[in-house]
Amino acid sequence: MNKKYIRLTILLAVVACLFSFMSGQVRLFVIGDSISIFYGPYLKQYVEGKYEYDRKRDKGEAMEDLDNPIGANGGDSRMVVEYLKKLSANRSFHTDVLLVNCGLHDVKTHPITGDKQISLEEYRHNLDTIYRLSQEMKAKLVWVNCTPVNDSIHNGKGVAFHRYNRDVQCYNAVADSLFFSKGVPIIDMYSFSLRFPLDAYIDHVHYSAKYRKLQAAYIAGFLESLK
Repeated sequence: MNKKYIRLTILLAVVACLFSFMSGQVRLFVIGDSISIFYGPYLKQYVEGKYEYDRKRDKGEAMEDLDNPIGANGGDSRMVVEYLKKLSANRSFHTDVLLVNCGLHDVKTHPITGDKQISLEEYRHNLDTIYRLSQEMKAKLVWVNCTPVNDSIHNGKGVAFHRYNRDVQCYNAVADSLFFSKGVPIIDMYSFSLRFPLDAYIDHVHYSAKYRKLQAAYIAGFLESLK
């Protein structure tokens, strides 16, 4: 057999192994609310070649009622903690980067009593637990803070609960402070999405496809810079 052909074959095999190794080493797992479900397909496309994308999944149940988090919808911080505990206990689960967001369900406010679904104190505690679980899983945690809410749009659409942007800002501030102190990279989705026009919303809180693509590109660019 031609020696050049043998060398070329070996070289191609080595390159293929290297690509396989690299692909197997950079695994990205996403846990987030319905905002992340919507930008997820674009994010998967944009990180292809560098990250092996996966997320909390289902068979479509999450899309039946986006305000009632089930399936792929990560829900509030309490739900994320419970899900991460299950992943942590699952010896077959491994990821390198854990991209997490929660908060929009936490700030849900009862229109009469004003009670939050998750208090600010519990929110901080849950985020601290999320960090601890990511450490136990030996995964690099990346935090995505919450997108803004327009009070008049959100609370004028007959939704059974209210959200207020002042609460989003407050919960984001707690999350950003906590994760900054622990050296966790923070993707500022709030400031990025705040620049969108009001017609970017298709309902009380979700964005049209054009803006989902922009959010995905923003996250992909951030992930590209991770070391």
